[in-house]
Amino acid sequence: MNEAALTLDGWYALHDFRTINWTQWKKADDEERAHALEELHALWSNWTQTENDKKGSTAVYSIVGQKADFVIFHLRETLEELNELENELNKTSFAQYTTPTYSYVSIVELSNYLAKPGSTEDPMDNPEVIARLKPILPKSKHICFYPMNKKRDLADNWYMLSMEDRRAMMRSHGMIGRSYAGKVKQIISGSIGLDDWEWGVTLFSDDALQFKKLIYEMRFDEVSARFGEFGSFYVGNLLTPDKLNEMMK
Repeated sequence: MNEAALTLDGWYALHDFRTINWTQWKKADDEERAHALEELHALWSNWTQTENDKKGSTAVYSIVGQKADFVIFHLRETLEELNELENELNKTSFAQYTTPTYSYVSIVELSNYLAKPGSTEDPMDNPEVIARLKPILPKSKHICFYPMNKKRDLADNWYMLSMEDRRAMMRSHGMIGRSYAGKVKQIISGSIGLDDWEWGVTLFSDDALQFKKLIYEMRFDEVSARFGEFGSFYVGNLLTPDKLNEMMK
């Protein structure tokens, strides 16, 4: 049996994608709309306070295209908290005008592929590692999310490769990501046993074109070209409470 990669695990993650029933929203009177938005803003205020207390983080984005109208991306310490956030939103008047279209449950992780061999340092004592495992989500202009797997097909079976081969390929793969430092912020969350895919990748950038450049360049790396399988891509623009109000007019 090949050596499994070890992971450091941080906050649990929920991507909650929803569409808006614009027909029902337009039928609602001004008082009903105002009440629905007031309830949503009250929740949003709670999310902001949790982030200020460094007990989690939340980002909200509108989605471009027909897969969804918006996504709420939560990071929290426990699965129970994520469940509570879902239920709180579902109980609001605003939720009556939305339909869930997709969700993704995972946990922020770092693997030992890029760890220094022979290091005896406890990574959990490193503030930089903790910041990556329990990040405050960037409020960049744009978001890109997609799920992915590593192949298990005959000769192209990632899980049958030796640790040495996997580590070498992941180092090469990681170098491409590092070349986009300052342009793209990346959060990898593991979902084996938690959702249908093995990982979720969430990218943030002030320039959406960087998503295309980064992902295209990575396609030529062996990790992606030979072993990568990808789900649907969701791309969107940052929503603030004020921008949401404008969107719902």
